Amino acid sequence: MSHGAAPGGTPARGRALAALSLAALGVVYGDIGTSPLYALKECFTGAHSIPLTNDNVFGVLSLIFWSLNFIVSFKYILCVMKADNRGEGGIVALLALIRPRQEGHSRWVLVTLGLIGAALLYGDGVITPAISVLGAVEGLKVATSSLDHLVWVITIGILVVLFMFQGHGSTRVGRVFGPIMIVWFISITLLGLGGIARYPSVLRAMNPWYAVEFFLRDGVQGFLILGSVVLVVTGGEALYADMGHFGKRPIRVAWFSLVLPALMINYFGQGRCS
Repeated sequence: MSHGAAPGGTPARGRALAALSLAALGVVYGDIGTSPLYALKECFTGAHSIPLTNDNVFGVLSLIFWSLNFIVSFKYILCVMKADNRGEGGIVALLALIRPRQEGHSRWVLVTLGLIGAALLYGDGVITPAISVLGAVEGLKVATSSLDHLVWVITIGILVVLFMFQGHGSTRVGRVFGPIMIVWFISITLLGLGGIARYPSVLRAMNPWYAVEFFLRDGVQGFLILGSVVLVVTGGEALYADMGHFGKRPIRVAWFSLVLPALMINYFGQGRCS
C-alpha cells in the first residue's frame, strides 16, 4: 500500500492528506523550491548569458513559465505519475518491471534505457544538492564580502549534516523540513509580489509568443540559453521518484496549492522591465 493512502487503501483525506502534503514539501520540493536562487541569474550572467534587455527578460520568463507547466505540471504531475510499480515511482521501480522471461532484442533495449535513466538519476542526485546549497550560501556575499572564503566551507558542512540526517528516513525528514519549506515558499512569494508590484508588465510574459519570438530573434543563442532555463525544473523528477513515500495526491496538492504559485510569483518578481 502506498504511504499516501489511508488504512484500507483509500486515498488520504483531511488531516492525513494535510500531514502527507506537509511532509512532501520537506522531502520532494527542496531542490525545485530553491531553484529561484540561481536559475534566472544564470540566464543573464552564466557562460552563455544574454544581454539584460526587456525583450530577453520577457522571453526568458515566458520560457520559465511554460517549462514549469509543461514539464512538471503536465508531464510529471498529470502523466508520468500514472505509471507506477505497485505505488512506487522512479526509474528504478520501472526497471524492476522488466521480467527475466522477456527475452529478445526489445528487452535489452528497455534494460539499456533503464540503466541510462538510473545513471542520470544518480548524477542528478550528486549535482542537485550541491548546487542548491551552494546557491543559497552564496547569498552571504551580498551581505558582506568578508565571508567569501567561507562559502565552500559552510556549503560542505551543511551538505554533510543533511546527508547524515537523511539516514533517519523520509518521515522524520519531512516533519522537520516541511514547516521550513512552508516558510520558504511564503517568503519567496512575498518577495515576488513586491517585484511584480514594481513592474506589473512582467506578467505579459505568460503569453507563449514571447518565448517563440525569443528563439526567432536570438537563434542559436536562444537555444543555448535553454541550458540555464532547464535549471528551473531541477529536482522535478523527485515528484515521481518519491511517489511511493507520500502518494500521488499529497504531492499534487502541495504542488498546485503552494509550490507552483510561489515559484511563478518569485520568478516574475525577479523580472525587471521598463
